[in-house]
Amino acid sequence: MSVELMVNGLTVVLLVIGCFFFLAGTVGLLRFPDLYCRLHALTKADALGLGFVTAGVALQLGAWHEILLLAALWLLVLSAAATVCHILASEALAQGVEPIQAGAGRAGSMDSEVDASSAEDGSEGGDGARARRGVSP
Repeated sequence: MSVELMVNGLTVVLLVIGCFFFLAGTVGLLRFPDLYCRLHALTKADALGLGFVTAGVALQLGAWHEILLLAALWLLVLSAAATVCHILASEALAQGVEPIQAGAGRAGSMDSEVDASSAEDGSEGGDGARARRGVSP
């Protein structure tokens, strides 16, 4: 097995993994319930996906200065994505867009089960049930 064949195979594997993370970020954008979760999915998954794609492309480049330029580009994209995500989330919060609380409104979550069972027996639900479990609201 030649070195060139191994490098080409590793390139394909890295590109496929990178595309998988891009796909995961896109699915997160479409499926997550609010802006903050969507931003998290995009910045984390796309940054990792770009890292794998960059590594795969870097294996095919011949000169070190091209690889360093590609790595610098990846680092700039990482910092830009984090900065833009922070700006969008800060502005959304300033305009009153509240993040969804953990477990709020999801079927099968611990809070909905406790609230439903306490509603049946007439005991206090909501924050009182959370306080008995030791969970802060």
